[in-house]
Amino acid sequence: MSMACRPRNLKRQGLFSWVRIGWRLFRPLTLTAALVPVLVGTALGAQAQGTIQVVPFLVFLLCALLIQGATNMFNEYYDWRRGLDDAQSVGIAGAIVRDGVPPQVVWWVAWSTVAVAAALGVWLSHWTGSWLLWVGGLCILAGWGYTGGPRPVAYGPLGELVVAVFMGPVIVGVAYYLQAGTWSPEIWLDSVPVGLLVAAILLANNLRDYEQDQARGRKTLAIRLGQPRGQQLLASMLAASGAVTAGLVCFGHLPPGALLALAAAPAGWRSLMAFRRGEGARGMAWTAKTHLQYGLALVGGLFLSGFALGR
Repeated sequence: MSMACRPRNLKRQGLFSWVRIGWRLFRPLTLTAALVPVLVGTALGAQAQGTIQVVPFLVFLLCALLIQGATNMFNEYYDWRRGLDDAQSVGIAGAIVRDGVPPQVVWWVAWSTVAVAAALGVWLSHWTGSWLLWVGGLCILAGWGYTGGPRPVAYGPLGELVVAVFMGPVIVGVAYYLQAGTWSPEIWLDSVPVGLLVAAILLANNLRDYEQDQARGRKTLAIRLGQPRGQQLLASMLAASGAVTAGLVCFGHLPPGALLALAAAPAGWRSLMAFRRGEGARGMAWTAKTHLQYGLALVGGLFLSGFALGR
């Protein structure tokens, strides 16, 4: 093993290095996948209610970010445990194989993060009822089962579907309920584009890692489809998110201001062009930016529509 690839001696690390390693372990760049559905659900609920409940919004946002961070830590731990990571193969991860963080520390930090999220969820259940505890438990189970357990979701072809459901209707729906205090059948339709775009991020990630995942025996949807058809599916998901949004506006499910979300289309196009040029990392980054830009623009459009209506 070359000197560049050896794990660092943690005893020599200062406080700043520990903070930096911990921050990278949390994988902050991935947290937008949890941020956007909470913002969208909150904006939809606030528009329906005519006001925003700030405290439940902030607490639920923290819960979602913590579960996303814990999922990333489980990913790091179980990929290491299965021998899938080494110092040269990992990207934004690497706390174990590059920085020398003991695997058991990563495992315990992950579950400690889950415990904090669960405690906040118990407090939130006073606003919603006990059903939130069951939903929260399923979200935690999904986060652990993404790479943990005997049949990890991340290594098979159903990862995109699971992510689309939990990061779309589930999170958007809970965020909406915390604001509106009730359910609306329309919220499930309104959450479809968000779920599609989160699933697109995962598909783009798997297209980028196509060769590595194939060599390690993974059977992701990208591998099952192959690069050409996988890229076609990615294009369809990106296009569908915009088409569904436009359709929801046309049929009155969303206000006209929601069309502002279509401003994310150029980022989606850049993603597709990057994959066509064989630039998987750039394509993955632009897919994530498409999701973030869509979410922020949609939230902005919803609030602008609310102001126009005098809410």
